[in-house]
Amino acid sequence: MAATAFHQAIGTLQTHGNLKKSGLHLEIGSGAVRLPFKGLKFEIGLSKRACHSSGSRNFIVIQASASQTSVVDPALSPSNKNTSESRKKSNEAALILIRHGESLWNEKNLFTGCVDVPLTKKGVEEAIEAGKRISYIPVDMIYTSALIRAQMTAMLAMTQHRRKKVPIIIHNESEQARAWSQIFSEDTKKQSIPVIASWRLNERMYGELQGLNKQETADRYGKEQVHEWRRSYDVPPPNGESLEMCAERAVAYFKDEIEPQLLSGKNVMIAAHGNSLRSIIMYLDKLTSQEVISLELSTGIPMLYIFKEGRFIRRGSPVAPSEASVYAYTKTLARYRQKLDEMLRAYDPTGVDKYYRYRQCCEVCKTAVMAKICPCGGPVKCVYG
Repeated sequence: MAATAFHQAIGTLQTHGNLKKSGLHLEIGSGAVRLPFKGLKFEIGLSKRACHSSGSRNFIVIQASASQTSVVDPALSPSNKNTSESRKKSNEAALILIRHGESLWNEKNLFTGCVDVPLTKKGVEEAIEAGKRISYIPVDMIYTSALIRAQMTAMLAMTQHRRKKVPIIIHNESEQARAWSQIFSEDTKKQSIPVIASWRLNERMYGELQGLNKQETADRYGKEQVHEWRRSYDVPPPNGESLEMCAERAVAYFKDEIEPQLLSGKNVMIAAHGNSLRSIIMYLDKLTSQEVISLELSTGIPMLYIFKEGRFIRRGSPVAPSEASVYAYTKTLARYRQKLDEMLRAYDPTGVDKYYRYRQCCEVCKTAVMAKICPCGGPVKCVYG
């Protein structure tokens, strides 16, 4: 089934884009060691689907297809060259799900839905904390919704990652946007992570409830009616989406676009919303419609899954970046952390690093400098800070 879905996703032009075959994938041992697609091309389309609202709205849909940009992660570099045998033995990848941090309308207790509202200060802090929790877990691709609160969460979380790669949102709204956002340095490409935004990962559209205060709405329509709109599986609010409707688009996108990346061995992070993520978890954990309506996801708390041999294995939420057991769930993640630590210790032999970026510093006067020799004459080395 998984293989069939993979080939269908590659060979079939979907509503918004086409995923083309290209690139190499190498896997060593029990893990996701890869030489991924040489690059990524993205196609743009307009969808008339309006989250099942009363009127039609146009959504910009950015769709990824493999072709031009990608890199070898040193921490995932192969320990031997017999890649074909290793690939047969294991095809493992990490999947991280993060609900966005607190938004300004979460704080005000308003129905948000598909309204594009940014994070609060607390939401920013939650996103940064989420990044610390996943700082040792490999990330090759990031998927977010088209809404700013999810994109902010993804970007802020990645500032804490130990690999220090830069997440870059792919812009293919037009030929000009594609040309103007092109990266010409291969070294820079190697230190980048593509971020793909899709409206199909958007929050459930709450229709005529959007912007209303939740308590006032309950007073107006009755607590039971509002509870049914919010927590039933197949009852939508006025001119809005039910969870079932949200699941149709979110799970279809996951199967068509994200699962093929996991099958190829890429480690994926999804930063999205309570209902779109509940829909995906329903698919991953094979939950019933009754089970999913009781599922609650906290803002800014990452959830880790391991995708191996066609199965999704839930590993819970990483407790903290210093919690060793978090990274011992699989041999692959444990080896990734070990290699990453070894690589970082080359820059910081004392092991004092706590999520800071590299910088060049004079060993004598401790001044940050960009040259090989400090004006004071002292030698310069790469440190954190």
